[in-house]
Amino acid sequence: MMIIRPIERNDLARFMALAEVAGVGMTSLPADEEWLAERIDRSVKSFAGELPQIEQGFIFVLEDTEHDRIAGTCAMEAAVGLKTPWYNYRIGTVVHASEELGVYKRHDALFLSNDHTGFTELCSLFMHPDYRAHRVGSLLSKSRLLFLAQFPDLFSDIVVAELRGVSDEAGQSPFWEGLGRHFFSMDFSRADTMTGLGEKTFVAELMPKHPIYIELLPEAAQAVIREPHPDTKPALKMLNAEGFRCEGYVDIFDGGPTVQAYAREIRAVRESRLSPVRVVPAASGEGERLLVCNTAFADFRVIVAYRAPGEQDVALSAEQAAALGVAEGDKVRCVPLSPTRRPGAE
Repeated sequence: MMIIRPIERNDLARFMALAEVAGVGMTSLPADEEWLAERIDRSVKSFAGELPQIEQGFIFVLEDTEHDRIAGTCAMEAAVGLKTPWYNYRIGTVVHASEELGVYKRHDALFLSNDHTGFTELCSLFMHPDYRAHRVGSLLSKSRLLFLAQFPDLFSDIVVAELRGVSDEAGQSPFWEGLGRHFFSMDFSRADTMTGLGEKTFVAELMPKHPIYIELLPEAAQAVIREPHPDTKPALKMLNAEGFRCEGYVDIFDGGPTVQAYAREIRAVRESRLSPVRVVPAASGEGERLLVCNTAFADFRVIVAYRAPGEQDVALSAEQAAALGVAEGDKVRCVPLSPTRRPGAE
């Protein structure tokens, strides 16, 4: 069975193995065992209610219980930028005009920004390549949205997600080579790793404070602005379907898109409902596919179940009910795994 649950301290070895597979570009999942151990500890303390909101970070893992493997991970930061700086570029417009010469020029430019300070962040989504099928990644990513729906007071009114930008198999980023390298004099992988480890002071010290005209960048760098890494395109498509949009913000290192949405307008948050549990002899594999979570905080769990048309409760097998830690008549929060396709939509 596939179960999403909070990470535990004894998951460190398997979590480290997952980070090693992730490679360059996963800023929030660096393959550094000491740092990952500290991050796990912060997550455990967050679920235990031992940290103030500005320090809270929640890590979830997708566990394949049949094979005793961590198949993927995702996380949420309650409020970014309040303890360590949060930087990105905002794409804006600079106008140069001369009435005397009859010249009017608009130029797209990159402005260094801290606009998302205090917002909730969806981060660290990564699926092991062995499990990138059967929409398991969608299950993992959307599990956080049910957590947000169940515990809205813990999070900001606006939720953001930074998506990995374009880089090649060697970890080279066209955006970095065209811009960042001129100011940092280091490889993309090193800058990316330092940021992932929380060493962000150098960004403020070295990044140019003035607008950067996009048309002056090399064509290869211009071409990847707002473009996600090929492995990240399914995540972007899923977030778009949930109501997230790119409002002109991109990553300062690889130019990948940052998307955002009002929490209350996210599809999975808006449409999720509490329903009673009905325990049945065997789980159905037919009907509407649902994401189902319990209402516990520290023992939060998410699975996939099915509901027949017209039913109001959620039928779970004894195994599924045990996985969620619920019994007959208990309430669970559920939402259709996929948005309902509107008539005429492609």
